[in-house]
Amino acid sequence: MAGAVENKLKGLGIALQEAPAPVANYVPFVRTGNLLMVSGQLCSDGDGKIVAKGQLGGGVSIEDGQKAARACAINLLAQVKAALGDLDRVSRVVRLGGFINSAPGFAEGPKVMNGASDLMVAAFGGKGKHARSTVGVAALPADAAVEVEGLFEVS
Repeated sequence: MAGAVENKLKGLGIALQEAPAPVANYVPFVRTGNLLMVSGQLCSDGDGKIVAKGQLGGGVSIEDGQKAARACAINLLAQVKAALGDLDRVSRVVRLGGFINSAPGFAEGPKVMNGASDLMVAAFGGKGKHARSTVGVAALPADAAVEVEGLFEVS
């Protein structure tokens, strides 16, 4: 039976898929005490296909970047569910870190990351408001446009 957060996601048209497997030598999440750190998630859809490839400011629009960041956030939530079994065990979204595959001079990364931040607030309400960093990078695995990592306080 789905909890309140998953029901909110369903209302947004989001059904969590199986959490993506790591693409290298790391684990998808680590829990220590009441903190859950989720490794960076690429902007893949439920079939594992990258939803936006390339650089923001160099062929990928801000709108497509926001959709990519939202896909990353959905994958973060799939990892949280895999770790905890129930998204209602999230007490707080503490921090998101965003990596934006950026063409030289692209300075709109924070607008792109809103795609992930907005989803966290939609899913968790006030508990979804978080601290955040957004960094433009020269490249990401699989030529993904966006990667997002997250830190959650959990019970």
